[in-house]
Amino acid sequence: MRPSTRLREFLDKGETIVAPGVYDGISAQLVEQAGFLAAYASGGAISRSAGMPDLGLLGMSEIADRLGNIVDATTIPVIADADTGYGNALNVQRMVRAFERAGVAGFHLEDQRFPKRCGHYDDKTLVPVAEMAQKLRAARDAARDSDLVIIARTDALAVEGFDAAIARSEAYREAGADVLFVEAPETIEQIAAIAERLPYPKLINMFEGGKTPLVPEARLRELGYNIIIIPSDLQRAAIWAMRETLAVIGRDGSSGAIRDRLLSFKEREAVVGTARYLQRDKKYSA
Repeated sequence: MRPSTRLREFLDKGETIVAPGVYDGISAQLVEQAGFLAAYASGGAISRSAGMPDLGLLGMSEIADRLGNIVDATTIPVIADADTGYGNALNVQRMVRAFERAGVAGFHLEDQRFPKRCGHYDDKTLVPVAEMAQKLRAARDAARDSDLVIIARTDALAVEGFDAAIARSEAYREAGADVLFVEAPETIEQIAAIAERLPYPKLINMFEGGKTPLVPEARLRELGYNIIIIPSDLQRAAIWAMRETLAVIGRDGSSGAIRDRLLSFKEREAVVGTARYLQRDKKYSA
């Protein structure tokens, strides 16, 4: 079954899935090995892994290349971050084809002006509703995979207010979005009100330290949120661990003092499946 079909089946059944944020092959493998049913390829995390902030600085081809690595490394559906679509409706169509070739199960497209900002930054600006709706129509027309899940994200809550965010979401649903994503609600009351006003498949962004309060998965399921993304927590944990390890290496010249906090050589090779590769190599050896 195609990953897009699996993701669409989750939505059709009304299930709620948690998709931790990944940014490379090994983070995607770890998410799958931890038992999650989907992964979220965070544009912000991918940008930061290249040493850049989440300001739309990486091009579409750079993102698509990384998505291909991520999809190849895992068997679970990958939901991609398509930012603003990298331009106008024609750019969106080119993006859709590239993301389909990479093998993603779906993606979200947002209504910010280019260059975009992280959804939890201030001073965002939006394109007109009609322009975003046309981008969504263009995306649907470009998709060769009929099960590809198109998610419409609006950042209107912080810019135009709650009612405008709901109105934009309704327009985006009419334009062909399968899932709606109102970014950065700031209270539990707003989270509940969004769920009540938008009785369609919905995605919500949950991460520690953002503008949105953390709500338990069970409560989000009750409210009708189908996809919970956690974009940056894995990367932030990795940065913290690397800093701690570097401090020990800088002090001692090795990481021996924290060996009990490191994966062993054997454990690391198990994560990436080295034994399977060696078996295949042996199979095809002359």
